[in-house]
Amino acid sequence: MAPALLLIPAALASFILAFGTGVEFVRFTSLRPLLGGIPEPGGPDARQGWLAAVQDRSILVPLAWDLGLLLLFVGQHSLMATETVKAWMSRYFGVLQRSLYVACTALALQLVMRYWEPVPRGPVLWEARAEPWATWVPLLCFVLHVISWLLIFSILLVFDYAELMGLKQVYYHVLGLGEPLALKSPRALRLFSHLRHPVCVELLTVLWVVPTLGTDRLLLALLLTVYLGLAHGLDQQDLRYLRAQLQRKLHLLSRPQEGEAE
Repeated sequence: MAPALLLIPAALASFILAFGTGVEFVRFTSLRPLLGGIPEPGGPDARQGWLAAVQDRSILVPLAWDLGLLLLFVGQHSLMATETVKAWMSRYFGVLQRSLYVACTALALQLVMRYWEPVPRGPVLWEARAEPWATWVPLLCFVLHVISWLLIFSILLVFDYAELMGLKQVYYHVLGLGEPLALKSPRALRLFSHLRHPVCVELLTVLWVVPTLGTDRLLLALLLTVYLGLAHGLDQQDLRYLRAQLQRKLHLLSRPQEGEAE
């Protein structure tokens, strides 16, 4: 086990990498599609139909590349979440196991975003081109994206964000407080065993609600939708627990602070 003074910088570096990657992911999934950041050589009229696209290497090659990037991310995110790999990482990295998982996930996502190949000449599933849709649809999408990201942030607050990022494990270890999960209730442990992605609906909104759904965006939305669906296993008991935790935290936030004037 590494000395405590080395554990803290390692956990903080993982957190900073994950936070920066999260900001970049917002730009990648929301700002670029909504603000038209993807170049379109030749304009919309140069796009091909679906039948022609399956025979065009200039479309199939970048799609295959994008698919490989997504499979790399999904493989890393799933493999490192298995009990066998987590046990191995805990054996050799101790309390840094969660921080290492978060850092590797951030790096895999960085690869997806930095090396993603747009397919501007590919077919589109839908596109808001005619007025007034060309004005109002992007605006509506922007509003829905903002709401979705605010909800994602709120849900992360309901969960223990410091623990999700691996910071709390190191903090507890340095202070000799043990493992944070050991202090959680059986209902919380049950929820964590069922839930890997607590923001499915909001992420699906971000992925699908766009004014133009092109070929590469369709690939991104489809694959991540399937992945999120397979990893989602909440039941009514879990939802009741989540609702109670949200109400409790909202009550704590709205409670008057000590020392305020009555």
